[in-house]
Amino acid sequence: MEMIHIYHTNDLHSHLKRWPRIQHFLKSRRTHHAESGEDFFLFDIGDFIDRWHPLSEGTGGQGNIELLNESGYNAVTIGNNEGINFPYEVLNHLYEKSEFDVVVANLYDKTGQHPTWLKPYKIYQTKRGTRIGVIGLTAYFSLLYDLLGWHLAEPFEELGKWIQTLKDQSDVIILLSHLGLTHDERIAIEYPEIDVILGGHTHHTLPEGKQVGQTLLAGAGKHGRFVGHVTLQIADKNICSKQAKLYNVMELPTIQDERAISKEIYRRGKKLLNQKVTILPKEYIHDPFQATELSQILCQALREWCDADCAFINAGLILGPLSGKVTSYDLLSICPHPINPCKIQLTGSELKEVINETNSDDWANRQVIGLGFRGTVMGASVYDRITFKENNEIYINGHELDLNQIYSLAIPDMFTFGHFFKNVFPNKEKEYFLPEFLRDILKWKLQK
Repeated sequence: MEMIHIYHTNDLHSHLKRWPRIQHFLKSRRTHHAESGEDFFLFDIGDFIDRWHPLSEGTGGQGNIELLNESGYNAVTIGNNEGINFPYEVLNHLYEKSEFDVVVANLYDKTGQHPTWLKPYKIYQTKRGTRIGVIGLTAYFSLLYDLLGWHLAEPFEELGKWIQTLKDQSDVIILLSHLGLTHDERIAIEYPEIDVILGGHTHHTLPEGKQVGQTLLAGAGKHGRFVGHVTLQIADKNICSKQAKLYNVMELPTIQDERAISKEIYRRGKKLLNQKVTILPKEYIHDPFQATELSQILCQALREWCDADCAFINAGLILGPLSGKVTSYDLLSICPHPINPCKIQLTGSELKEVINETNSDDWANRQVIGLGFRGTVMGASVYDRITFKENNEIYINGHELDLNQIYSLAIPDMFTFGHFFKNVFPNKEKEYFLPEFLRDILKWKLQK
């Protein structure tokens, strides 16, 4: 009887305070299984990097790769935070120094070839000769990848293209899926040949896994709160049993100087971001519940960058004040979101509906989770070239809103995802501006 131990992490999003403890735990488990003569594999399922953290921003993600190297990962797949939050050239060189495999079957360059730094799948072999086929898939943000110079294939079609090859070459098939739980469940039904799906993207936590048909699904939540462990029992190259469990990282043994190590990781990134951006003649205050001068500057910058008729943002995007000498670290601190500018075409009637919703009583207090937003509360609405007169009449650039006219509205792209303005936005023409984040637009405006 052969025992194979598979450990997995997902969606750390550069939350590295727990990382020293996770790293120590993984090393101890590797040693334990080696002493028992059992195989140990370690995979990350994407969104390990998130540019809100100074290490990730300051090193262009290379600092995160070093952390993965130190921990002895066998392979990773990429999430959208690696895939669409870096310019083409940065992603194309991100894994040059990796000591692990990068498996992403559905990512291609514009020539239709997989980039040299990744493999669609990888076959690993245990000490006893069991062949483990590992394939990776990442979330289908095809338009955004296309704007950055990549081609992203539809994940289900891509999986169908490779599944027979994996069956021919493998005794066990594992999918590293940065697609989300709903897609993982569908894959388990449509591709029962896959033995284990290690999941991510939707931050799902499966304490004992989830059996869907013949496939075991696993997921370890987010932000390094859990480490996943799948155990396969093998006889004659066939799986006899499979089990999943999670380790709560806060319940793992602490290590010496844990806090000092995580602080040093942070300081390293902060030092790299210490370069001056500009010097401000005055202090710009921060208040998420009103349109401050700083949030107004960002809103105006967004409209100008997108060359739009008007713009709105939520004041909750700004997380702090600015004054005096401003560094790249300061801009990251007050605007850490991986959110891009977007321009959308709306009729006057549709624009009125959007403006009225952003002006509603409950708007500012809404809690926002995900969609690239790294704050907590929506905050007040901030407008540029949108004004209100008697009886709440709306004016666009000084002219009364024409319900039949077509207007271009600049917005943070988070409003085109999820549940916002679902009666208006889904089928409208949109233009995304990549790779710049909102803090890049703010920097551009402050330097003018």
